[in-house]
Amino acid sequence: MQEQYRTVAHAGVHEAEINRSRFLCALAPAATEQEAQDFVARVRREHPTASHNCYAYVVGADAGIQKASDDGEPGGTAGVPMLQMLMRREMRYVVAVVTRYYGGVKLGAGGLIRAYGGVVGEALDELGTIVRQRFRLATVTVDHQRAGKLENDLRATGRSVREVRYAEAVTIEIGLPDADVESFRGWLADATAGTAGFELGGEAYGDV
Repeated sequence: MQEQYRTVAHAGVHEAEINRSRFLCALAPAATEQEAQDFVARVRREHPTASHNCYAYVVGADAGIQKASDDGEPGGTAGVPMLQMLMRREMRYVVAVVTRYYGGVKLGAGGLIRAYGGVVGEALDELGTIVRQRFRLATVTVDHQRAGKLENDLRATGRSVREVRYAEAVTIEIGLPDADVESFRGWLADATAGTAGFELGGEAYGDV
């Protein structure tokens, strides 16, 4: 698995006008290919009279799924430059749809490539990107007496606390970089006088 990946911070739309054509780039995070396709369909429904709704998406931390569509623009002048921009920026789990309203001036193949790729780059700059880091999930089990202080200590030392559950004992779900697992075991034993339980789980990605 990839140690980390970059994705768009949140969904949004950036608009640009190029030689009287309006270009609207809608960007969104997409956890699955189905989410990406649903987003494309939604944008198309919002702009039924547009000249073109071209798209590109990258799904998977390793960019395992990549798709692009020119939606009627000359082959390779829209979807591909959009996809290339996403890949050049090392974006993952992201979908981009560029809606074009034709303004009467032909841009030519080179102009289209610059326009479609460029508006995606501008949208990424405007909306912002975030890096997500691979974590090992782990569960800490501790008695009620120590739970509050331990949770505070975890947050104070910058640990990723994902969930806290109170039952007979208190379980605190955390995320740890692989490299920190062994040092964390030692820290936890010191912090709880050896009374806390510690169990490693699977893997997930979280914000850095």
